[in-house]
Amino acid sequence: MKVCELFAGVGGFRYGLERYSDEFETVFFNQWEPSYKSQFAYECYIKHYPLDTIAEDLRPYTNLDIHQVPKDKLPDFDLLVGGFPCQNYSVAGPKSSKGIEGTKGILWWDIRSTLEAKSPSYVLLENVDRLLKSPASQRGRDFGVILKCFDELDYDVQWRVINAAEYGKPQKRRRTFIFAYKNHLRYAGENPDFFGSIFPCTYEEKTCKQATVRDLDISQISESFAFTFETAGHMADGIITTKKAAAVKADNDRILGSILVPAPDDSYNIKNEAPWIEAKQSKKKERTTKEGFTYIFSEGTCPYPDNESVPARTMLTSEGSVNRSSHVVLDPATGQKRILLPLEAERIQTFPDNWTKHGIQMLEDGNTVETTLSNRQRYFLMGNALVTELVTDMAPEILRIYHEGIVH
Repeated sequence: MKVCELFAGVGGFRYGLERYSDEFETVFFNQWEPSYKSQFAYECYIKHYPLDTIAEDLRPYTNLDIHQVPKDKLPDFDLLVGGFPCQNYSVAGPKSSKGIEGTKGILWWDIRSTLEAKSPSYVLLENVDRLLKSPASQRGRDFGVILKCFDELDYDVQWRVINAAEYGKPQKRRRTFIFAYKNHLRYAGENPDFFGSIFPCTYEEKTCKQATVRDLDISQISESFAFTFETAGHMADGIITTKKAAAVKADNDRILGSILVPAPDDSYNIKNEAPWIEAKQSKKKERTTKEGFTYIFSEGTCPYPDNESVPARTMLTSEGSVNRSSHVVLDPATGQKRILLPLEAERIQTFPDNWTKHGIQMLEDGNTVETTLSNRQRYFLMGNALVTELVTDMAPEILRIYHEGIVH
């Protein structure tokens, strides 16, 4: 099964799939970090997946701004995967979706143009859970735009918000996963429940509601569509059905304490507790909307140190710095309060130990040199990554669908 990985980061989707089976063959990937001169995520990726796994004429596109990648030059593939950023999906254009590119810089449109150019049978994407409710001023619009794009390109879609810790993973991380497939495939006619078959749940039928995007164009959805998307649902023939899902939780001994190891030295220890205690305290914050409405919201107290008898909290890109979201643990050897080790951050995301320790830098003369990534870079990469074991859990069902993917 040929795979294309966009917004690849350090290869979380690829690792998750290939850990299950070498039947997954990644024929193209793209990773570009516009905010950083050093492309350390890309360097880490090609350390594990050398460029010679990609056709020579495609290699220059692997570390290029995705807007500049010629989508029609990409190889054919069966499955598109990626963890694309959550952004504002409003569009400005004619009353026809044809030719709409969306607001400049919005990366969803590069996914859409890739789907339009290559028409893969299957798509698996990951995003933050708030995608279903954004923007605050027009709840559900952004996801409505995404679903309309899929509908125009002849895909049916399923989605589910999954908390990794509820299915035996070592992190409380809620993310929206999207699985789309061409509506002419046999699978589309099976009334499938892709995520429910892998991650057991119950559905609250009283929350069930429907909407349609079939008779609206993308501009209309951008201007006026609003809908309450629940944590699970599907779209077929442009008709959306959504309901709230509650996980049938798996036993989970993958607690924070189980992934800790003794620190190599005391550089990770917290030597001045005052700023940490302050950062972890409950706070009230004031926020003003673009319409001028001001409101106050509260952030609860964060544990200090963290509770090691439960899975880790959601890890962010700021992990390791003094802030309320960073984990503080007791070192299992010394009992000292300290921040996470980069290796422990990798374990929280279910990567192998030291996955982000080294990279391969491409020099101008065509040679390469091995680099060592800083701790700050390693925390950032893991905060941006996904729980790879969730992808591995999905891999068997993806292969089953692929092998049985006869047109119905």
